[in-house]
Amino acid sequence: MEVDAIIIGAGACGLMCAVQAGYLGKRVILLEKNDQPGAKILISGGGRCNYTNTYATDEQFISENKHFVKSAFTQWTVADTISFFETYGIDGKEKTLGQLFPDGKNAKDVVSVFTSICEDFGQQLICNADVSDIEILTDGFTIKYEKGGKSRTITAPKLVIATGGLPIPKMGATDFALRFARKHGLKIVETVPALVPLTITGKDEEWYAQLSGNSVFCEVSNDRIAFEENILFTHWGLSGPAILQISSYWKRGEVFNIDLLPHQDITALIDAERQQSGKTLLSTLFNRFYAKKFTDALGKYLPVEKQVASLTKSELELIEETIHRFKVKPAGDKGYDKAEVMRGGIATDELSSKTLECKKVPGLYFGGECVDVTGWLGGYNFQWAWASGFVIAQNL
Repeated sequence: MEVDAIIIGAGACGLMCAVQAGYLGKRVILLEKNDQPGAKILISGGGRCNYTNTYATDEQFISENKHFVKSAFTQWTVADTISFFETYGIDGKEKTLGQLFPDGKNAKDVVSVFTSICEDFGQQLICNADVSDIEILTDGFTIKYEKGGKSRTITAPKLVIATGGLPIPKMGATDFALRFARKHGLKIVETVPALVPLTITGKDEEWYAQLSGNSVFCEVSNDRIAFEENILFTHWGLSGPAILQISSYWKRGEVFNIDLLPHQDITALIDAERQQSGKTLLSTLFNRFYAKKFTDALGKYLPVEKQVASLTKSELELIEETIHRFKVKPAGDKGYDKAEVMRGGIATDELSSKTLECKKVPGLYFGGECVDVTGWLGGYNFQWAWASGFVIAQNL
């Protein structure tokens, strides 16, 4: 079968690319290593799939070239994503902070949208296809892959690599795109796990572990950025939305701050309590904002069993510092097994921002997570996947 392009990877980017190519009358073959398409879509949001974010702009993405995504996001907007899914019976319901989930449906329904459209257009999806070799020809590409123990070969004038990043190896994640890019002399921005829980070891390990399961609304910040959402204490450290967010902006050895009572002033609260009843224990005041277990744990650092009227100036300063600037120095992160995405990837300098075509290899395109574009938690990375898939399809 003669096709216009071969797409390696039937994840969010690859599926959108195949569908959009179909709208334009272009035939593609999708090669997927797993036994079904959309593996990461299916597990995203606990199987509910947070498929975009109403606030998505280029501002919520990390890349060595922060302007790179602007062209793609102009060509395919959040409104385009919403409209696309609505056309196929998936309406968005906002959970929090602009995060859209399918209303009354789930991740399987999202994947079904793509597979049914591909079927309608006659786009061929081949699962359990393990690509073993890519040969660059003067007028196209020859792909060798194995399926069912047999080696097969296909050729096409255009090639799209949308094989994702390194997170969640058990879902079939590999470094395929990075290895191929390196082999052909493309620059790679150092890759690390992102949107990932952080670990605490050493003298503070036990303090965090005893709070496992406790969640606190906080502002987590460093000198570059701040996020306000819940943090979750675990037996090995910290997780929760705010921690996952800051992890993308954290490097080993760095310290970040947690404001345990954002939008409040603990000193002012203590002063106000003194006016009403100086006999109130600091723990009683804390229990208005925190679970008792968390208040008790703060007793390691603060005089929680002291009456507010008898707190000294130095104690008040310590309380202010601890509550509003609680310092955390993680030992590391939970790695690609627990990371939502990968930071880094194929350098954007190697690609045209308007077409996502590789500058050094005409007819070759990279999209989705394998590119050095990493979004925040909350549907942003899906928006990049849809947009990059759309953009590539327009240029096949």
